[in-house]
Amino acid sequence: MKKTIPFLLAVALTACGQSETPRQANLPTVEELASNPERLKELRQQCRVERAKLGDELCNRVAEATRKRFYGDGTVPYTPPENPPKF
Repeated sequence: MKKTIPFLLAVALTACGQSETPRQANLPTVEELASNPERLKELRQQCRVERAKLGDELCNRVAEATRKRFYGDGTVPYTPPENPPKF
């Protein structure tokens, strides 16, 4: 009995450790996808056809990278004139 309690405590503490699924560990980041347009285009097509096979995590990253490439850094290069045009 005296040996089982420390053993069970050690097992419980080991089980509480932070774990990461191997599938998430090797996924490309949003920045990596945004910087590689060919790979992004390929993954967007694959996500349309077989999202269940690729997984939601990857397809969500692909969508975020696409949004990031489309909108850029969020600053608007256009500044409207101070006086509106008269028609």
